[in-house]
Amino acid sequence: MNLNKLKKLSGDASFRNFYRGKNSIFIYCIKNKKSNLLYYDAINKILIKNKVIAPSLISQNYLENYVEIEDFGDLTVFKKFKKKSTNKKIYYKKILDLLLKIKKIKIKSQKTFLKRNYKIPNYTSKMLFDEANLFIDWYLPKYYKGKNIKTIKKKFKLIFKNLLKNISYKEKVFVHRDFHISNIMITPNGLGLIDNQDAVYGNIAYDLASLIDDVRFRTNIKIKNYIFNEFIKKNKSLDCKKFKQDFEILSVLRNFKIIGIFTRLSVRDKKHKYLKLIPYAWQMINNRSANNPIFKDLNSLINKYFEKKKH
Repeated sequence: MNLNKLKKLSGDASFRNFYRGKNSIFIYCIKNKKSNLLYYDAINKILIKNKVIAPSLISQNYLENYVEIEDFGDLTVFKKFKKKSTNKKIYYKKILDLLLKIKKIKIKSQKTFLKRNYKIPNYTSKMLFDEANLFIDWYLPKYYKGKNIKTIKKKFKLIFKNLLKNISYKEKVFVHRDFHISNIMITPNGLGLIDNQDAVYGNIAYDLASLIDDVRFRTNIKIKNYIFNEFIKKNKSLDCKKFKQDFEILSVLRNFKIIGIFTRLSVRDKKHKYLKLIPYAWQMINNRSANNPIFKDLNSLINKYFEKKKH
């Protein structure tokens, strides 16, 4: 298959390239090949087994670094929301139904198309801590030029560790890990889920934080609260106070991770378009940390060294 003869589609923040065939999509990837091709298909198979719409595998040529998958078209919920006439609340209810469906998934392993077993990893505190540290590793050296950088790094690391110690819900559920409206497709059969390769078993609040505090799509506090409250209504067994704190902690840490990733994309990969989203990520950190005393040390540190970045 000569992929250069096919129409290349706009890419994402990963190392993958996408091409449209006659009735399918080809994903080409060399770097992080296992995750982006092999594990991607394994996760899709798990989703499909659980009646979640995800791209099915048509063919694979792993040696030549590509797979062929089902084509869901181009209409994401993100694109649909760009139209002012769209009733967002109706779609958010459907998205929450999809989210609840994936939370009920119990399968933790799947044979890949190379006939080896892939086990979905647990989203450990160490993984969450390492991801938040992307802010320290990439953003701080780029944007903070003061003398105290070593001290600031140590303070951020201590704060991140302490926040993670205050996570209440220990039970692991299926977590997509990048659950937002750009990764939800509108198909003839309902809402479909893409970009599934990074799925883990982790905290029940994580995907909701990804959806509500989506850095790519600005929403007002009224919509954010609506989505959160609808999720609570559908999960009556949750302790609202504990869940809300988990949600806020994970949203804050996720946005620190995002700031770090977007800086890395610019510095390392010369992909600069994501930098414009960083101010909104700062804004969401500010919003989530403003009224909870658990963030007191974090707010003191931000106010001292990053006050201008928050707005």
